[in-house]
Amino acid sequence: VGFNVKNVSVKDLKRGYVCSDSKSDPATGCASFKAQVIILNHPGEIHAGYAPVLDCHTAHIACKFKELLVKIDRGTGKTVEEHPKLVKS
Repeated sequence: VGFNVKNVSVKDLKRGYVCSDSKSDPATGCASFKAQVIILNHPGEIHAGYAPVLDCHTAHIACKFKELLVKIDRGTGKTVEEHPKLVKS
């Protein structure tokens, strides 16, 4: 996705920058978030408290899974189990 911002040079923007409306709805940090995670070829079990290092674009940060909300079937996209204790790949 690309776009131009008036009076901002492409050279002023770096990879990983966040764009938002600074006056009416500025971007802010967060303490937690919900994510849909797809597990591929993981050797063990993933459960609440598991702390992987997430790679998102140029960021590498340790996160901790507070709770598992739902297990979803890969093929159908339907819920298999609500609040599972653990998941395996």
